[in-house]
Amino acid sequence: MQPVPEQAGVLATGTRSFASRLLPRYAQGNVADRSYALALGAFGLAIPVLFAFIVVRVGVASWPAIQRFGLGFVGGTTWDPVAGQFGALPFIFGTLASSLLALLIAVPLSIGLAIFLTELAPRWLAAPIAFGTELLAAIPSVVYGLWAIFVLVPWLRSSIQEPVASAIGDRVGLFAGPAYGSSIMAGGVILAIMIVPFISAVSREVLAAVPVAQREAALALGATRWEMTWQVVLPYAVPGIIGAIILGLGRALGETMAITMVIGNRAEVATSLFAPGATMASVLANEFAEASDDLHLAALMSIGLLLFGITIVVNSVARFLVWRVSLRGGK
Repeated sequence: MQPVPEQAGVLATGTRSFASRLLPRYAQGNVADRSYALALGAFGLAIPVLFAFIVVRVGVASWPAIQRFGLGFVGGTTWDPVAGQFGALPFIFGTLASSLLALLIAVPLSIGLAIFLTELAPRWLAAPIAFGTELLAAIPSVVYGLWAIFVLVPWLRSSIQEPVASAIGDRVGLFAGPAYGSSIMAGGVILAIMIVPFISAVSREVLAAVPVAQREAALALGATRWEMTWQVVLPYAVPGIIGAIILGLGRALGETMAITMVIGNRAEVATSLFAPGATMASVLANEFAEASDDLHLAALMSIGLLLFGITIVVNSVARFLVWRVSLRGGK
């Protein structure tokens, strides 16, 4: 028995509706739409595939060192390619010490600058200051390193390290001499200069995302401009500011050229900020091209894997915090 035309039309419509529910969206529509969607999907999938490829490749290359030293590689303090002894602790310590020192310097400057630009500065002044700050992020790191070698390091040695070491170096080991110039302090200062644009830019966007109604309500209740900023705007933006700080930390952890040129590149756990040190990025830059021994190369790849994991975790936390603030601002 053949279906009548009306029944055939209903059946075809129902079949198409059922197929549209089963097929993914990119497989629906005409050929051009499907091709376009599939191409974009391939581009999107290329990112996690590339990420997985990097992890696998670096992990395989570092496996001989992991087999040889195990977890002792992370806590080892000896780095001697000639003797085949490798420990990553001096580089982990140098990375964390220089990055935390950079945060101590950069965070007050960045947040203060962001508050000034969003809450206090007139438009004619805020625009050029914001542009100049963001322009700092475009300067190549090697230029920062050259400036630090010829300007920052001599100034730190003569104006900061020598007077402080002479005055309190004997009593406070953190500032003990001698004053080398190239040191963990120099690395921390140059990193602070480099991460100020990142922290201030994100903090400025987070502060600008605070609803205007909250500012107006605080002012209507009699709050001063400072009280409105301190008691209303900043508490609302705290998660985003923390995210900005962590983004700056991720930038500092991964910096290579500038800090390699000023930190001194000595593989030891220094107890003084005035002593030379080394970071995970700097040892990779200095020794990777000259690593002829397989174990030496595997040790360097293990350090790269550690640095990769740390930066991924730090940036993921920062992105999550900024995303939370964006959601709150959109409500």
